[in-house]
Parts: sequence; structure tokens; C-alpha cells
Amino acid sequence: MGFMLSKSMDQNFKKQQEFMLHNARLQMERQILMQNQMRERQMAMQIAWSREFLKYYGTFFSLAALGLTIGAIKKKKSVLFAPVVPLSFVLVYQMDMAYGTLIYRMRGPQGRRRASWSQNTTDWTFHTVCPTSRALRRQEEPRPPLAPCLRNDTVMVGVLSSVTPL
Repeated sequence: MGFMLSKSMDQNFKKQQEFMLHNARLQMERQILMQNQMRERQMAMQIAWSREFLKYYGTFFSLAALGLTIGAIKKKKSVLFAPVVPLSFVLVYQMDMAYGTLIYRMRGPQGRRRASWSQNTTDWTFHTVCPTSRALRRQEEPRPPLAPCLRNDTVMVGVLSSVTPL
């Protein structure tokens, strides 16, 4: 009688463990998806902020460049035109950040291949593959050891013996 009871309890325990493991995997997948979605939203906010900043900075740059150019022509001092050069570098950087490919370059080679631009100017979709629990399990599995590196100790000894001390 006790044996039958413990056997059914073991079966229930195993089923419960499998159920808990399945739920943990589902929760992990959902967390990964949520993190990816939050990262995409943060990048969209960063792009929207840089576009808004570009409007203000572009206005400042055009007024400053116009004023400095007029001042340099009227006073015949080319030194007054010098601040336009570094300001133009900042403007180009901001333009690249807002409308160019800077976001892709920051993400690396994967971002350039997988990102796409939708019709909405603030909606970025990055077609990155979200890892699933199956993919994560494959990474955790032990891999066979790599072939041992060939060490050429005789060459090292020969090199060391040919060196004369100072």
C-alpha cells in the first residue's frame, strides 16, 4: 500500500517539476521579449529626441554661421569665421544621429543588416531574433573539447638557447 502511494507521489512530483520548468521557460522567454521591446522603445525615443534637438541646433547654427560670415566679410577678419568649422562638425553628427545610419553603426554589423525603417518617422523595427528557451538550452549544453593546440616547445627552446645574455 505504501509503495503504491509513494509511486504515485513520485509521478505527481515529476509532473509538477516538469510543469514548473515549463512555466519558468515561458517566463524567461516573455522577459526577453519585453526587454527587447523596451530597448526598441528607448532607441525610438533617442531618435525622436535627437530629431527635436536637431531642429533647435540647426536654427542656432544657421543664425551663427550667417552672423559670423557677415561679420567676417564686414570687418575683413577671417578669424571670425573659424567657429563655424567645429559647429558644423556637431551639426553633421546630429544630422547623422537623427536621420542617418549612426544608430546602425552603434549596434554593429547585425544592426545594419536587420534594421528597417517603417513609414512612421519614429517607429523603428529591428528584426532581431529573440532567443527562445530551446536556443538558450543549446548554449548551456556542454560542448566537446576542442582539439589540443599543438605546442612547439622545441622551437621555443631553440629560440631561447640562441639568445645570448647581455
